[in-house]
Amino acid sequence: MTSSDSPEHLAASVRIDAPAKINLFLHVTGRRDEGYHLLESFVVFTEIGDRLVVEPADTLSLVIQGPFGAGLDSGGGDNLVLQAAEALRAAFHITAGARIVLEKNLPVSSGVGGGSADAAAALRALSALWNLEVSAQRLAEIGIALGADVPVCLFARPAMMSGVGEAVDRAAAPPGCGVVLVNAREGVSTPAVFAARSAAFSDAHGWKTPHNFDEFVQALSGQRNDLFEPARMVSPVIDRVMSALQADGQCALTRLSGSGGTCFGIYRDTSSADTAAQRISQENPDWWCVSTVFRDTPPPVQIG
Repeated sequence: MTSSDSPEHLAASVRIDAPAKINLFLHVTGRRDEGYHLLESFVVFTEIGDRLVVEPADTLSLVIQGPFGAGLDSGGGDNLVLQAAEALRAAFHITAGARIVLEKNLPVSSGVGGGSADAAAALRALSALWNLEVSAQRLAEIGIALGADVPVCLFARPAMMSGVGEAVDRAAAPPGCGVVLVNAREGVSTPAVFAARSAAFSDAHGWKTPHNFDEFVQALSGQRNDLFEPARMVSPVIDRVMSALQADGQCALTRLSGSGGTCFGIYRDTSSADTAAQRISQENPDWWCVSTVFRDTPPPVQIG
């Protein structure tokens, strides 16, 4: 599956972005006997995210930089980037190493798929670095063993995610709009949120993306995030974040992404989103707050 592991056949370096994943809605539709929850979620990605650079090396190593890199273990077995690299090496019997540099721009344990997006980006980047001929389906099979969000983060475009994360179907992109992401810098444990959830399971409704902004917002308003109530129990500061977004009359819809604690607001245009992000940042200087847009296509793998 690879032409050679020798350095002369490897790319000099590979760069790729790992965009933030946003659950525009998330329904918990059931639970398997082994404990995994079944989900239905409309997932999109933003222009904001982490970034990975990988280079040839004799051994496998990880360096973590960026504003949210402090405190992350770059050498431990719990790091999803290293787990992804080891899983790819094992699947294709790769002996080459790699030096991986992760620029961590997204808050940790924040419901925007940071670790899963990084793992997905690592699988794509290392496949290019090691000159692997590997299908998207095979990468997804490797990814689902790492985390439920990894397959959809490999897809990295608007999608309906269902099952335990293994089913990813392309969806039409939202209409052009502005988006504000806000996080109070308090990590939220996904297992704790699921453990705090006591509501009945939801029915799966399916989804078709409206092309008109007002119709899009109206359709989203009829959906929800089933993890919102347990998340705000685990992390009460989420209520403050939601209130900060809802204080803006230009904000068309607010919601929690994933299991929290990042909340997002949707705006008719980027100018309104930029203004809201500036206001929230000024009022809450210790929070992470960015204005961005949804992306329609996955980030390219940049070689050389």
